[in-house]
Amino acid sequence: MQGIRVEKNPTRQRLEQLGVFEWGIWSKEISVFPWTYDCDETCYFLAGDVVVTPEGGEPLAMGEGDLVTFPAGLSCTWDIRRAVRKHYRFD
Repeated sequence: MQGIRVEKNPTRQRLEQLGVFEWGIWSKEISVFPWTYDCDETCYFLAGDVVVTPEGGEPLAMGEGDLVTFPAGLSCTWDIRRAVRKHYRFD
């Protein structure tokens, strides 16, 4: 299993090539919860401030302007510090 990949401030062209603006949108208030990914997820943060800590791994900060890929099989804890709004796609 590969780790979480964070691409900071991808270009509009890259986002359009991926079709990001046609993906669904997910929103969540400030909260802390465990999550396990059944399949790969790619998301683009429109708003928010999050720290994701993989089980047995180091915390990773992400938020507005980040394009992030989470691998299938990853178990982690989400700590949403500022409400999240993101485009997402499961592969």
